[in-house]
Amino acid sequence: METYTTDDALTIMGFGKSQALVLAYAGMGWVAEAMEVMLLSFLGPVVREEWNVSPQDESLLSSVVFAGMLIGAFTWGFISDRYGRRTVLLLSTLLTSGLGFLSALSPNYLCLLALRFFVGIGVGSGHVFASWFLEFVPAGNRGTWMVIFSFFWTTGTVLEASLAWVVLSALSWRWLLALSALPCFILLPFFRITPESPRYLCAQNRMSDATAVLERMANANQAALPQGVLTYHGETKTDYITHTTPDPEDEQLIPIREKEHTVEDAICSKYGVIAAFRKLLSHNLLRSTLLLWFVFYASSFAYYGIALLTSQLSDVNRSCSSDLIFELQQKDGNLYKDTFITSLAEAPGLILSALLVDWFGRKATMCCLMFACCAFLGPILFHQNELFTTTLLFGARACGMGGTTVLCLYAPEVYPTSIRSTGVGNAVAIGKIGGVVCPLVAVGMLRSCHQMAAVLVFELVLFLAGVACILFPMETKGREMD
Repeated sequence: METYTTDDALTIMGFGKSQALVLAYAGMGWVAEAMEVMLLSFLGPVVREEWNVSPQDESLLSSVVFAGMLIGAFTWGFISDRYGRRTVLLLSTLLTSGLGFLSALSPNYLCLLALRFFVGIGVGSGHVFASWFLEFVPAGNRGTWMVIFSFFWTTGTVLEASLAWVVLSALSWRWLLALSALPCFILLPFFRITPESPRYLCAQNRMSDATAVLERMANANQAALPQGVLTYHGETKTDYITHTTPDPEDEQLIPIREKEHTVEDAICSKYGVIAAFRKLLSHNLLRSTLLLWFVFYASSFAYYGIALLTSQLSDVNRSCSSDLIFELQQKDGNLYKDTFITSLAEAPGLILSALLVDWFGRKATMCCLMFACCAFLGPILFHQNELFTTTLLFGARACGMGGTTVLCLYAPEVYPTSIRSTGVGNAVAIGKIGGVVCPLVAVGMLRSCHQMAAVLVFELVLFLAGVACILFPMETKGREMD
């Protein structure tokens, strides 16, 4: 009997109206996440001023959000692999929008702290939106579409800076919190038309449901599905693999027929998260998993660090003893301007990664961008004039964003569908630790007048991340996600 796979179907139907719908929905999810993260740049100072909280409590407001994102990244990943992508899309959106709006009504600091922690858990689902979108994209141009998808993040950061500029000067921080939750509310009415990932359905042996999703997509794209019956993997590969020892890098491609249930499948069904971790740390995936954890940590450390420290590093005329929090309170216009500059710097980085990712491959692109980011930060070891410092930081932010975007594309391609969201979720969760640690290390050094030491930390982390990219065991350009 003639058969075809999900990748065969997606390749034939191409990128059309159905994928555009998924792109718009998942992209709005990333806009919401970016706005909630950028909100931290503006919320702390105004809350400190209104409720007269200590600088430590102000910093804690950001830390609890990242802690929530860490928990959410892991939890939503496991739920996505166990109960479906759409389940996570709905639950996380309800949590983020509902508690995001309620936090605007917080009567005191402790209530605000608790509500923002749960908002962080909801926002931690961002990687599921990305993986869900990628599972609908043909392999041939998946890299380019991931870069396009990443523009939604940049849109969210610019939109939040614009919103803060208008709202905080005319109204209050409560209005800013409420309006920042709007993108999630917009998603809710459109949830019913979002399709479940056909790859996930195949991995769950729900072949008829997967076929129905692909048929609706083909009709929307005015295309036809391949002749034959949908299989999780091509039947023709089975005869070869059953008689040979599989290459470790290609074990994810071993066919699994619709009715097959291996011992490992039974373990996964019974023990869930334990079995998922066992598979992530299995012989075939251990190297990829550990390297991904470190590179996600390094990327988050560098990304949030450069964004947080831009205003202080770019102004050499301020005294060394000036506090970063004080600087952010010094003049709202400077804060908004710096936020715009660092946010707009992401656009050229995304364009550069789009040109390279499907040409040179994932590993080479990530490696080059990490080392380039490291090179841009090098001269800042010593004090430079303001224009040169701003230019260097602009380039570093662009390369950092480009490298992170390719990393977010590479990670879902490494893992098989059955543990894709869990694997990516764990890596993203490790990355959030970098977001928490970065201000404590880098900002602390700068406050102590150790600019060279602070920049050296960034240099070392980025250099090691570039080396880790070289050590990744496989290149996934043009490779089937399963």
